Amino acid sequence: MHRITAHQPYPLFNTAATRRLENAAAVALPPHTLMQRAGLAVAQLAQALAPHARTVWIACGPGNNGGDGLEAAMHLQRSGRRVVVTWLGQPDTAPADARASWQRARDAGVVWADTAPGDLGANDLCIDALLGIGVSSSPHSPARTPDTRLQACLQALHRSPAPVLAVDLPSGLDADTGQFAAGLAPDTQTHQHYHLHHQAPPPRHTLSLLTLKPGLFTAAGRDAAGQVWLDDLGVEPGHEPPNAWLSGPALPAPRAHASHKGSYGDVAVVGGEGLAARGMGMAGAALLAASAALHSGAGRVLVALLDNGQQQLDPQQPELMFRRFDALALEQLTVVCGCGGGQAIARVLPEVITRAARLVLDADALNTIATQAALHALVVARGQHGQATVLTPHPLEAARLLGLTTAEVQAHRLDAAQQLANQFNCAAVLKGSGTVVAAPDRVPAINPTGNARLATAGTGDVLAGMVGAHLAAGASALRAASEAVYQHGQAADDWPARQALTASVLARRVGGR
Repeated sequence: MHRITAHQPYPLFNTAATRRLENAAAVALPPHTLMQRAGLAVAQLAQALAPHARTVWIACGPGNNGGDGLEAAMHLQRSGRRVVVTWLGQPDTAPADARASWQRARDAGVVWADTAPGDLGANDLCIDALLGIGVSSSPHSPARTPDTRLQACLQALHRSPAPVLAVDLPSGLDADTGQFAAGLAPDTQTHQHYHLHHQAPPPRHTLSLLTLKPGLFTAAGRDAAGQVWLDDLGVEPGHEPPNAWLSGPALPAPRAHASHKGSYGDVAVVGGEGLAARGMGMAGAALLAASAALHSGAGRVLVALLDNGQQQLDPQQPELMFRRFDALALEQLTVVCGCGGGQAIARVLPEVITRAARLVLDADALNTIATQAALHALVVARGQHGQATVLTPHPLEAARLLGLTTAEVQAHRLDAAQQLANQFNCAAVLKGSGTVVAAPDRVPAINPTGNARLATAGTGDVLAGMVGAHLAAGASALRAASEAVYQHGQAADDWPARQALTASVLARRVGGR
């Protein structure tokens, strides 16, 4: 068993792959072995997380996930804990393994109760063994109406003052998408409960069994799962290929002493529609992207604002070199296009897409491409010609590009990112909780870094500039995107707690140089 951190990559397996591994292991091992291993692993982690717990409440569903909880209850009872179990199953209808673990827990003397104990405190522990991977958030799945006992258990887990350890998955979470199934998500009253009592929610932990699941690291999964742990139960994946990867950090590329600014490439930021076009300035987004490219190590950063060249100098960053768009040698440049570009970006996009040596498309560039099939075709042609291209949409921009709703994109983030990569023949970065990075014919990756401090204006522009700097230094489109996304999130993770993080400060902290 080990704790999952952002310090190394991990393979991720969806529900179908996990079930194939589970079935193959069950055939090869003596009966009840996997559940015994799972229950022991849950009990060991429970004791490590709550060594001074007076009471451990275990909510067990009627299936094998509940059986894992029943097996853990037996071990915890034998170790001298006060164990209270709420089991939603029945011996005569339970799967064979779960029925065997129920008998073992009963023989050990655990206490059975219809509801959670009323005296749980912050030093106690709740174990969620209700549903596991047997849940789908797909709208095509049969509607699930939780019975009153299941609803009561879920509510007790969501509002418990004690830490919660989920067995395999937080109950109701889809292992593949990171979305909650209808009727099983924590309600808004849960958040209001802690807010009204001026309390932070207690810690959440998830012990993923056999495999790590993609849904633990993207969409709602990151908040629901809390700290993730893995126990593979002694089962190797063998020939089962991963469905995704959890990204790891890139090794910093050493800079040779005998190098110069030309060794690290030139980035040109094209955007920033200005006063003449809208009656309001949009240069800030372009300047944020330029600042991020500069602090991420680009040799030179050029800025072409689409405001008739009104700005000649940024006094705060005199290193930035302002140019007219028509003076840029696009064939020699890595271009970051679209940050604050507004409607003016449309007049330069065909030339940028056709001529730029390497290209990052963001914000208004993406919105324009979504409305013009000819621009879509030009982006596709770049991939055919071997020109590196990265798209960096947030979910709404991705929805426009794919002709979907934002909810549809968010419901299947891995699939949406892969669709973008395939349809546009380039690397795609779908931003959000658990940013997804995809490329044609490659397994997508979920980024493990970042937090809600990035939920502020301008941080997306910073990311676009960072991707541009990595491209300019010679990285492939996929590697540039993956490394920039990781470093972007890591900068937010390293920011002091309780301090707001603005995009301009973020731009100066990225890159680690």
